[in-house]
Amino acid sequence: MRLRTKNLADYARDKALTSPEAVAIYLEDGNHIQFSSIFTEAMSLAASLSGLGLKAGDVISFQLPNWREAVAIDIAAVWLGLVVNPVIPIYRDRELAFILADSRCRCLFIPGVYRGHDFPEMIERLSDQLPNLQHVISVRYEDAGNGLLRYEDLIQEQGGPTPEKQPTDMAALKLIMYTSGTTGRAKAVRHSHQSLARAIDNGVEAWELGAEDVMLMPSPVTHITGFANGIEQAFISDCKTAFMERWDVNRAATYIERVGATGCVSATPFLQELVEKAQRDSLDLPTLRFFACGGASVPPTLITDAHRVFANCRAFRVYGCTEAPLITVGFLKPEEESLAATTDGRINNWDVLIIDDEGQSLAQGSDGEILVKGPALMLGYGEEQQTSRAINDQGYFATGDIGHITPEGAIVITDRKKDIIIRGGENISAREIEDVLHGHEMISEAAVVAMPHARLGEGVCVFLVMRDSATLEMPELQVFLQATGLAKQKWPQRIEMTEALQKTASGKVKKDVLRKQVAVLIEAEA
Repeated sequence: MRLRTKNLADYARDKALTSPEAVAIYLEDGNHIQFSSIFTEAMSLAASLSGLGLKAGDVISFQLPNWREAVAIDIAAVWLGLVVNPVIPIYRDRELAFILADSRCRCLFIPGVYRGHDFPEMIERLSDQLPNLQHVISVRYEDAGNGLLRYEDLIQEQGGPTPEKQPTDMAALKLIMYTSGTTGRAKAVRHSHQSLARAIDNGVEAWELGAEDVMLMPSPVTHITGFANGIEQAFISDCKTAFMERWDVNRAATYIERVGATGCVSATPFLQELVEKAQRDSLDLPTLRFFACGGASVPPTLITDAHRVFANCRAFRVYGCTEAPLITVGFLKPEEESLAATTDGRINNWDVLIIDDEGQSLAQGSDGEILVKGPALMLGYGEEQQTSRAINDQGYFATGDIGHITPEGAIVITDRKKDIIIRGGENISAREIEDVLHGHEMISEAAVVAMPHARLGEGVCVFLVMRDSATLEMPELQVFLQATGLAKQKWPQRIEMTEALQKTASGKVKKDVLRKQVAVLIEAEA
């Protein structure tokens, strides 16, 4: 991959001049984002933000859905040299107060009342905790008051002439994004213009994205996938984007056909629902050529089902995180179906080490913690101590995931470092058990966690989400597991039925919550 010498604002300006009426990003309502109109909007916003006193290096946050305004905010921020901090809309008082205070945010963009939640009211409650926050700007909110500025006014009533673009420095801090960790407080992941661009380029190169491609983007633009492959990819590559504000499988299928979507990078449940929809309604969605999924366990059968149901689509797992986006890029060739279904993707443009608990490198095929180093790696966390714990002297980032590398250069994730079940002194992979359980026709989702066990230290508990309100008793489950050949010591000893699994914004099951839940139940029963 080549080093980039232009940032988002450079590309946005160039495309506004060379392809003014071309669509950059499709929107479901038909009011698509064109290069010229969005650049004009961003420049009006940049003038107003400059007029408010914001200057290069200041942090601005936005807690918005996949709306066109998020695109203009991002371009304007880069033009002025501001650092952008996307915040997931589902966050509430506790998370938001921490993020805005920790990032020293000076300006925040919020919706009014969105999906039943009053965002201005929330900010009013938090105002005493946010001494750095000087400006709150409402988006699509007619009743703005109480000191709120209106986005619509800022793009119509410029605060003066368009300020000069800040010099392009690809190594400069561009993005702060907080990890949705399941334990402890969130960490501020810091990316430069260059590291983010290299993450995007990794997918563009591997998937051969071009002018004929349209990337369906149901992931939130406040998540690393939605931000990079949703907003920025549409400007620094020739691939278009198709935003979805909110996932709905029926709308998604129609939308794919309408805009000719060719690819998608998103969470596993989206692919699962789309496959089920296609099976139910005899859809083959011929324009769709790839679907990359990650962020949650991907049953191997889901990949093979997608290949069987869709006319031209190759589905595969990918692996990465906010700190190190898109470490693997999947397997697209028909003859690689087994690798696509059973591994977490082919390593591309990253150096990967597998180490044991003493930090020693392990042989190929041996499970250990995954360390990565590459051009898309974050600059570091907001706190130097956090960075030094996560990135070693050789520049390798400790992912906290456990897995191995196959002879084909693929990663196979077997567990989280803190998610191993140690049963009678033997390490058991929760992921392995989940993959087996996902082969049961009536199980929609399975999350395996450790539970207290008086004799063995830890036992195996599974939380199940069933299809069609089905139930599954232990004898039935054991018959199924016996047929699969799974070692008996790995069989769950407890089943907990649930209507839904609690997940982080990136789609990962909150296993710490499940572990606590089953521990409380066992204690109460004792």
